[in-house]
Amino acid sequence: MPCSRLGLLRHALLTSACLAGGAPYARGEAAAAGTAADHKIADGGEQPAGSEQVNVFGQGSTRQLTSVSSKIIGQAAPGTNPLKVLDRLPGVYFQSADPYGAYEWSANLYIRGFAQSQLGFTLDDIPLGDQQFDNYDGLSITRAIISDNVARANVSQGAGSVAIASTSNLGGAVQLYSDDPKDRRGGHLEQTFGSNDTFRTFLRLDSGVLNRTGTKFFVSYQHTDLDKWKGSGYNLSDQVNAKLVQPVGTTGSLKLYFDWSAIRQFDYQDLSLNYLQTLGSHVDNYYPNYAAAYRAAQGIFTRNEQLTNDPLDVSYYSGTARRQDILSGLTYDTLIGDVLDWKSTIYGHGNSGYSTWATPYTPSPNGAPLSVRTQSPSIERYGALSSASLDLGRHTIEAGLWYEYVQTGQARYFSQAPLLGQGTLGDLNDHTPRDPFAQAWGYLFDTNTVQVHIQDTWRVTDTLKLNAGFRSLVTRTASNVYAQNPAFNGGNLVGSGALTASDGFLPQFSANWRFLPRHELFADISHNMRGFPVDGYGTNSSNTPWSANAAAFNRIRDTLKPETSWVYEGGYRLTTRPVTALLSVYHVDFSNRLQTISFGPIINPTTAVQNVGGVTTNGVEGSATITLLRGVSFFNSVSYNRSTFDDSLTTSAGEYHLRGKSVPNYPTLMYKTSLSVERGPYEAHIDGDYVSHRYLSYLNDASVPGYFIASLGARYTLGRDVLHLGPMRKVTFQLNAYNLFNKRYIATTGEVGNSLSGDYQSFLIGAPRQFFGTVGVDF
Repeated sequence: MPCSRLGLLRHALLTSACLAGGAPYARGEAAAAGTAADHKIADGGEQPAGSEQVNVFGQGSTRQLTSVSSKIIGQAAPGTNPLKVLDRLPGVYFQSADPYGAYEWSANLYIRGFAQSQLGFTLDDIPLGDQQFDNYDGLSITRAIISDNVARANVSQGAGSVAIASTSNLGGAVQLYSDDPKDRRGGHLEQTFGSNDTFRTFLRLDSGVLNRTGTKFFVSYQHTDLDKWKGSGYNLSDQVNAKLVQPVGTTGSLKLYFDWSAIRQFDYQDLSLNYLQTLGSHVDNYYPNYAAAYRAAQGIFTRNEQLTNDPLDVSYYSGTARRQDILSGLTYDTLIGDVLDWKSTIYGHGNSGYSTWATPYTPSPNGAPLSVRTQSPSIERYGALSSASLDLGRHTIEAGLWYEYVQTGQARYFSQAPLLGQGTLGDLNDHTPRDPFAQAWGYLFDTNTVQVHIQDTWRVTDTLKLNAGFRSLVTRTASNVYAQNPAFNGGNLVGSGALTASDGFLPQFSANWRFLPRHELFADISHNMRGFPVDGYGTNSSNTPWSANAAAFNRIRDTLKPETSWVYEGGYRLTTRPVTALLSVYHVDFSNRLQTISFGPIINPTTAVQNVGGVTTNGVEGSATITLLRGVSFFNSVSYNRSTFDDSLTTSAGEYHLRGKSVPNYPTLMYKTSLSVERGPYEAHIDGDYVSHRYLSYLNDASVPGYFIASLGARYTLGRDVLHLGPMRKVTFQLNAYNLFNKRYIATTGEVGNSLSGDYQSFLIGAPRQFFGTVGVDF
């Protein structure tokens, strides 16, 4: 029998309590700021001193590494997804239909052509999975940490370090680090108001150093409530973060991190080019007008849906998502004998929730022409990481181990909708639909992952550094189908079984040469592998093998190969006081690409995921931050990417000539600019982003146009010398404007996959101009 959602949540709560119970009492002042390992870049480069610039270009790193500090994250409207802030980095492209980047269905990050399901993500070294909407081995960054508590985010555009705990990082990694508690007792309270009835409250309380051993902690809470910018519905979230830091001796520390989050979201209507041309960009789901959705399911349309090529597909009552997560991690870090740095982390994570979709394609047994399809994902996972770094003078040898166990539940139900005049579906976020009349399928997936790595950083001379290492990765997933109904699966039994992705030697070689003071060259070569993604039957947007029926799964299970990549990059860095600049070139060979295709006779084709060839990527990026005057900086970046398919594709419908076609969803050209001014209590910045056209189809016969949007932010701070208001140390007023020129543009593309030819309902419109105001008080 599958685990219930309540049982899973109780188990996660117990896990977090056990981790908290293991935390000792103390912490010394010498380690209060964290050990040196907390501030090291993954391959041995140090965090540069200028961490309050727009970008830190990874001075001394052997790979391309860029970073965003908490100050830059704080320039965005409070509560903004940290991944959205990373969009200003070269080669990074973030998509979202809302200004915060909080609507998870639409949030998608691309780096150098790779989608976020092909990247690696961690928080304080804890893996966050692949950031897909129905994540099977992690959780979204917005649910893992409140953005106000992010200390910094490091981005490896080319490839993550061999040490990163991820089974999905084919082409880059994002590593976030939480802020430590402050040494001084106090707190911060802020209130944000804005467009769409936005109301966000954030409160953080810091204990300060409590005793001679240096114990300190913080607790924080945020509540966000905002309406959709079009249609009806809301985005509601509550979240708690807490962190305890306990020094151990003079060189060690224990850090306990805790996160609880709960979200309730309403979907925006996914659109197609046909819908956009016939109904306009403001068409949305019917909620709360149940009568209109009911009649539309009967073929009686009220918004001219009959003019489209698929009226039912633009006639939904609502789509909703509700999630609850608990994440906890305990890290011990110590320096032994001034030469050995040992760091270990244990973590646990529990997730429960459901998503609904009121579908006019499946009628209810009572005669209602629509029903509610409910998908119930759940996650229970535990893991441990341990690594040691030995300093031998010119050599630093580092090795580590990561193990994780995940049990993921996936189930799909259909529940009855009321007859017209006998009630409505109401707000489906308020209650799980009751008394399902059918269960299409139910899975339990068990995944075990083991990764070991070793690397050596050799400082050949004072100006030349070489890094070489490799990781060995094995991840095995076994599925068990505990329920299914072929009548709701197209007459099919769903696929079930085990798949293993493994490679004993995934190497990485890199170098850094400082050929002149403040001038560097770097180069990196790495080989990477992605584990097989997990999801249920008929959920093909993630190209999971388990989306196939039983016959197709059995046909592919012995021949399917995991996706792999070879990444080559090289570049030049300039780090001076007036100018920080970066120029890089890269080449990627992406192999064993997985894609959902149909094979067999056209009158009865079989759909499955198969390896369909490779992708070749070539690109160049240039960025520079220029300090024009004291307190005035000007940032610009340009990136060009050409990612093309290596092979054509043959399906039951014939051959598709994909060879040489561009990969959809990622722009070929991007330009980003930002002008920042800081004078005394005044701060202001204006940002601009240009994105070229993107293809919607694999054959490149459908596309969306490019766009340029601008954003503005300003802040004014009153200090204690002006306030004279007792405990208040600082009051801050902040204004943010998003999409300043009110540009209508297509934001997210491919959220439900991409068609081979033409387009279907697979993109979302970006939000219009939005304003947000915030008042913050430090005490």
